[in-house]
Amino acid sequence: MPPTPFPQLETQRLHLRAFALADVPALVALAGNYEVARNTLNIPHPYRAADARHWVQATQENYAQQTGYAFAIELRATGEFIGGIGLTVEHRFDRAEAGYWLGQPHWGRGLASEALGALLRFGFEELELNKIYATHIAGNPASGRVMLKNGMVKEGELVQHTRRDGQYHDLWQYRLTRAEYVALAPPQAPNGG
Repeated sequence: MPPTPFPQLETQRLHLRAFALADVPALVALAGNYEVARNTLNIPHPYRAADARHWVQATQENYAQQTGYAFAIELRATGEFIGGIGLTVEHRFDRAEAGYWLGQPHWGRGLASEALGALLRFGFEELELNKIYATHIAGNPASGRVMLKNGMVKEGELVQHTRRDGQYHDLWQYRLTRAEYVALAPPQAPNGG
């Protein structure tokens, strides 16, 4: 049986697709910016081509095992690679953790919110998850605003939960359950009316 093609998601301004080795130079340029890396838990700094190649390979392996869906984010108008977003799935509990980042030139334009909206739809409607959650470092409130814009609910503050660059950081956790997601959906117009 041939492998299932990686899903592709579209929004008004964005195309979300599988990572590819062709993304390595753009990954290094954008994720290699310390202002991007310092707001994440998993992007090392400095970020080298070997790190990017390893990341692309890991995303392909995670997809093959159906434990992760990592999407490269492109601008639809130009095809420019601008960041990444994804879900780490825990099938046992029908839940996933969402994570995302954008290159600094693309901050403040609502693109992360748009990408997260597409990812949440995919998680609930295609993967049929019961819960999607996400965390952000307390010192990065912009990431929390992205979650709130998509209807996510703050459910906890984890004190000194992570360590980055020799310092401990608080994490704030947000969630969206299937019932909460359904309640957010606009009502469907009646047929024939």
